[in-house]
Amino acid sequence: MNILTPRPNPIVAALYTLRDLDVDVAILHGPSGCGFRAARLLEEDGMVVVTTSMTEEDLIFGASDKLIEVLTEANALFSPKTIGVVGSCVSMIIGENVKKALIDSGLNNKAFFVEIHGCMGANTRGAIETLKAAMDFGLIGEKEFKRQENMLLLATEVESNKGMAKSKYIKPSRGTDLKIVADYITNLLKENKKIAVVLNAKKETVYLFADILLAINLASKKLGGSVINVGNLSTEVGLLRIKRYAEDIINNLNSNNVAINFISGGMDEYPIAGKNAIDYLKDKDFDLMVAVGIPQALPLIDKESIAVTNGPREVPPLEEAGYKYVTVEIASHSTVMGTREIVFSELGEAIRNSAGIQ
Repeated sequence: MNILTPRPNPIVAALYTLRDLDVDVAILHGPSGCGFRAARLLEEDGMVVVTTSMTEEDLIFGASDKLIEVLTEANALFSPKTIGVVGSCVSMIIGENVKKALIDSGLNNKAFFVEIHGCMGANTRGAIETLKAAMDFGLIGEKEFKRQENMLLLATEVESNKGMAKSKYIKPSRGTDLKIVADYITNLLKENKKIAVVLNAKKETVYLFADILLAINLASKKLGGSVINVGNLSTEVGLLRIKRYAEDIINNLNSNNVAINFISGGMDEYPIAGKNAIDYLKDKDFDLMVAVGIPQALPLIDKESIAVTNGPREVPPLEEAGYKYVTVEIASHSTVMGTREIVFSELGEAIRNSAGIQ
């Protein structure tokens, strides 16, 4: 099926995966505007992103010399331990020999190449190719690569079957008004009801989505009711950076006397962690489930449920799946870069306001 809805880019996914691997500098071998927004966000998260600023002239004569120059300059400026060079539509179409340029630069002992461009399909392809290049370079082992690859293929399947790649075109929506959702949650707590919160977040977005879990727990402490907390917050699986995210969130929650009742997996395991969460909850007694992060990865459940996503195009498929309310945290990526603590979410703030928490 030809998807008309704009989709995430494999090149951007490659850049984000280099960040997840704690690569110090990413060089995008392409025009200066390629991946501009992602590059700005990633620099806020501690990875230097530069480009070779390819021009129309480079389409004819090539830009290997330019890449060698940028490699040398980046090495001198930033003294990186590792450099990831990412291809682009331009450099790959003209057939740039990037691996030879790395050797000619004398930096192939600290720099590796991700052969990727924007026409290679799903964004997850960019992540897989980056992880494979990192494995070949020696940053990760084959076992971890295979695990990551499996998770990414499952993530692609989730989006194709239940997410924003489900239909040819999906109109974006902000879903239900935040105040309506917040009041519904707090009113249930006032009635002494039990709420199950399933945090099924993707990597750094956990810093925002965890705030919704925190806000519901704080509201319960003030208003009544009870909460079952489930989260994909394992500190035992995944790349070091992703494990740090989980440690940060658990520490933040502990400082607020909030405990996770069940760890459903790691933050790169959201395609399977949703199923693990539902398996845990299936024999539990509760009145409402609130699924936050990647709710489309949760199996259908015979309980009244609310979904919170960060994708406006995820709203219609989630509504079709039967969620009572669906709402969107529109600024999830831009608010979490560079943080090590839970940041305020829109729904979390609405819940606090509804509960009268200052």
